[in-house]
Amino acid sequence: MSDKPSILFVCVHNAGRSQMAAGWLRHLAGDTVEVRSAGSAPADRVNPAAAEVMREVGIDITTQVPKLLDWETAETSDVIVTMGCGDACPVFPGKRYEDWQLDDPAGQGVDAVRPIRDEIRTRVEKLLAELAAGRSAG
Repeated sequence: MSDKPSILFVCVHNAGRSQMAAGWLRHLAGDTVEVRSAGSAPADRVNPAAAEVMREVGIDITTQVPKLLDWETAETSDVIVTMGCGDACPVFPGKRYEDWQLDDPAGQGVDAVRPIRDEIRTRVEKLLAELAAGRSAG
């Protein structure tokens, strides 16, 4: 097991919220964390509006491919952040869970997705600060 924490972002289609969160985490944390994302019913591509609003802040998520959430990925993640995947998200004892209530960008235009992107950045920054504080306290 690595000293690097692994964070899994999960939403239904793994095309919008979880992809934006993973993009922010890669951008803000670099290689200090292992970034994972998945969905309970993955789409065939990343949401174009999500990709566009992330491109506006210099983050390219267009090469990402929505992935199906599997048991092993969830089981081996240190932190699991759910974003509206409901009962499809597995629960493992001893894992840190967060449930981020965020609007779904599916079917939305870029004007509606920008505030979601910005809220996700705020939450990712808070999560990173909490992880850093936990490592220094440990």
